[in-house]
Amino acid sequence: MHKREWKLVFTVVTTALIIVLTAACGSQNASTETGGPLKVTTTIGMITDIVEQVGGERVKVTGIMPSGVDPHVYKASQGDIKKFEDADVIFYNGLHLEGKMTEVFEEMAEKKPTVAVAESIDPSKLIKVMEDGAEVYDPHVWFDVQLWMKAAETVRDQLIKMDEKHADDYKANAERYLSELKELDDYAREQIASIPESGRVLVTAHDAFNYFGKAYDIEVRGLQGISTASEAGSKDVTDLRNYLVERKIKAVFVESSVSSRNITAVVEGAKALGHDVAEGGTLFSDAMGEDGTPEGTYIGMVRHNVDTIVKALK
Repeated sequence: MHKREWKLVFTVVTTALIIVLTAACGSQNASTETGGPLKVTTTIGMITDIVEQVGGERVKVTGIMPSGVDPHVYKASQGDIKKFEDADVIFYNGLHLEGKMTEVFEEMAEKKPTVAVAESIDPSKLIKVMEDGAEVYDPHVWFDVQLWMKAAETVRDQLIKMDEKHADDYKANAERYLSELKELDDYAREQIASIPESGRVLVTAHDAFNYFGKAYDIEVRGLQGISTASEAGSKDVTDLRNYLVERKIKAVFVESSVSSRNITAVVEGAKALGHDVAEGGTLFSDAMGEDGTPEGTYIGMVRHNVDTIVKALK
């Protein structure tokens, strides 16, 4: 081979190597390369809490949905889009919970890891329901604590994948948190079982508690379907009113992220028929409580719900 040909081969190989190395560097997380924490953006508070618990000091978490926000109808703002773009990784629930944001997640998935934690759960464990004439998966998986433990494992595995250097930290944090969730699951099971079976009926503003009912053996009934995007009609109100009267239900519950107007109409309708129904309290369904309160954590939220239900129905 002539000298000129060797020079050409060398140039081609060198150029290819530079391209490969550049691509490899570009695939790394800028945050971990500089020794800083992973930048994580999340949707609902329950996922934000998982990332904070599992990530610890190795993550900087930004949740876009504050307390009281309904994820079914939430639309991403320009500020939210900026938070997604600045993140190293995005975690969201999936199963169409954040229905108005589907296109945003599809776009972001082309640029960075974008993980739907609920969609990592074994489909055989998910509940199918009819919504607007179509069969869909119920997205409210966090109300079965054992299923939410799977979501925590998904977060753990993704953080390790992106920051292997601190894998031991993520594993230790996850092990501690999963142990706490196991205790929470046992607590919920024991407390709900203390309600007399005949009165073990949970009536709420919308169908967010199907997983809770299945996991902890309590019948559930919601005024609206699994999504709050469509309003409950007068027939829904009438049907639920009649159900309360026929079953002699003692209490119904409002939700922190859903208007109480329709559930109040049900209570007043039952009263007009001679059956007094109490408002048993406020449950946290699609959003947690305020930051800095016990209900502002996933564990505190679930314990609050369990205690509120037991106090009203027992």
